[in-house]
Amino acid sequence: MPKKRIGLYPGTFDPVTLGHLDIIKRAVKIVDHLVIGIVSSNSAKAQVFSIEERVEMMRHEAQPLAEARATIEVKTFDMLQVKFAHSVGASVVIRGLRAVSDFEYEFQMAAMNQRMDKEIETVFLMADPRNQAIASRLVKEIAMFGGDVTHFTTPYVAERLVKRCRELGAKM
Repeated sequence: MPKKRIGLYPGTFDPVTLGHLDIIKRAVKIVDHLVIGIVSSNSAKAQVFSIEERVEMMRHEAQPLAEARATIEVKTFDMLQVKFAHSVGASVVIRGLRAVSDFEYEFQMAAMNQRMDKEIETVFLMADPRNQAIASRLVKEIAMFGGDVTHFTTPYVAERLVKRCRELGAKM
């Protein structure tokens, strides 16, 4: 029996967008098991949702995307990406690219990961052109100012995001 190919798709997913879901749909075509690794804390990014909320939303949205191609598991991590990949048995790290600006950062990250663990490869999936402008940061900003985010995420996530933004706005 051939070795099971395990992939890791890491991110903060705050919130999960249609761009993230597109990458997941395509990632399950190239791995047998996809671990969606949600970074539990990222000092460079202010999270709107708690880690528990992000995990719950990702599980809700990602599980239907497996389409009997691969299994999907959602886990949290708070360590170097390459160490987490190794800990879950991933031989591939999946990353989505939207624009040239993403490429430079991702290229550096892939090179550093390669230096730390030569057994783990990084695979870049280009964003669907319809999703290239979608960024969680921008989706949160649109929601905070009362804009319509239904074109950028699922109805379930949009509803939760709008509700959270109202709660945050009331506290300001």
